[in-house]
Amino acid sequence: MNPDSIVYRAAVWIIPLVIAIVFHEVAHGLVARGLGDPTAAERKRLSLNPLRHVDPIGTVVLPLILALTKMPVFGWAKPVPVNHARLRNPRGGMVLVALAGPGMNLLLALVGAVLIGLLFAITGEAELGPTGAFAAENLFNFVAVNVFLALFNLLPVPPFDGGHVVEGLLPPTLAARWASLAKFGFPLLFILLLVVPTVWPDADIVERVVLPPAQAVSGWFFAIAAMIAG
Repeated sequence: MNPDSIVYRAAVWIIPLVIAIVFHEVAHGLVARGLGDPTAAERKRLSLNPLRHVDPIGTVVLPLILALTKMPVFGWAKPVPVNHARLRNPRGGMVLVALAGPGMNLLLALVGAVLIGLLFAITGEAELGPTGAFAAENLFNFVAVNVFLALFNLLPVPPFDGGHVVEGLLPPTLAARWASLAKFGFPLLFILLLVVPTVWPDADIVERVVLPPAQAVSGWFFAIAAMIAG
């Protein structure tokens, strides 16, 4: 496959992203089940089958556009259903369920770093070949995508995981008010990510807030890969 082709450029980003978001959502459901809420399992959303989780816009169209325009690639899947009322400890459980997704992404980034190190330790950079180069690029993007998703989802804004963490930590009265903002989540997201940076470039949340720490954390994982590769 030609590394400069649109299909290749899309594949090396969308494959890592789909894996990252599927595991992210399943992690939410698994932790929720462990804490007393089997809703995701009842609705067969604990499957690793991407078709059960893919959102056409958030999983395919938006990431494809971002990849082809060489912008930071992110996206979302259909959220795994969680019924907070069924959790044994709804407030504390909500925080743990919310953190499970980003936690899974950081674990996947570590797995990706180890695989990069092993790939280069076994083959050597000069002997990768076309297939090995494709695998290596997928793995490098896999680390970057997972780190970015973890930090992006921890933004303290509904409906992100960070917003659920804030809700779980606030006193009940304030938590209820905070939760009421969730219905404005996606319009707010649209304004913060697209409208505000256009009008006020210095307020670009992705560029100013998420990307610098994501690059730093990715660098730590790549350092682990380099140690393994020798």
